Amino acid sequence: MHALIVVAHPEQQSLTQGIAARIGAGVVGAGHSFEVADLSAEGFDPRFSEADLSVHRRQETPPRDVLVEQARIERADTLVLVYPVYWWSMPALLKGWIDRVFSNGWAFDFGLDTGLEKKLRHLKVHLVAIAGADMRTYARHGYFGAMKTQIDHGIFDYCGAKVVTSELLVDSETQDPKVHLETAHALGKKLFGATDRVENTVVRGTA
Repeated sequence: MHALIVVAHPEQQSLTQGIAARIGAGVVGAGHSFEVADLSAEGFDPRFSEADLSVHRRQETPPRDVLVEQARIERADTLVLVYPVYWWSMPALLKGWIDRVFSNGWAFDFGLDTGLEKKLRHLKVHLVAIAGADMRTYARHGYFGAMKTQIDHGIFDYCGAKVVTSELLVDSETQDPKVHLETAHALGKKLFGATDRVENTVVRGTA
């Protein structure tokens, strides 16, 4: 089976990039394959333009860069998003990738007369967020509920995709990075074994 790992961080030596690489190594170790979509290194343009609005209105076909990303997802059995938490959410680069790539007519079909058709029911999703604060901070402010509302429900459920696992790797700025890298490798190894289980949220790191 094949995984698409989407990573949003500008530094190649960052923990985020390291975690994405370790997930990929785990996938290969389990006998599967993966591809990395490094949005920053590849220069993906996250700006939702007038052309994208025309796509949303079904007036134009998606531009080439969007078609490339959609083809990557279509090749994958599982989508993995790896990103640092910025202002209690995902980076603008990753959000812009979702805004543009998960377009009307491809990820879903919506019309005033026809209603909503979810077109990504086959897609399994894994979320890996890297957080600087500790678990108590995120729990106290209701981050998990907000993440499920915004990402699990607001984005992927709208398209029919299933979020299988949500990993929040806390204390990323103070804890030995080996802890999170080992967690990432283990996640990669079990990635496809987890796709048929009930969705769950796993938190790694110290409180």
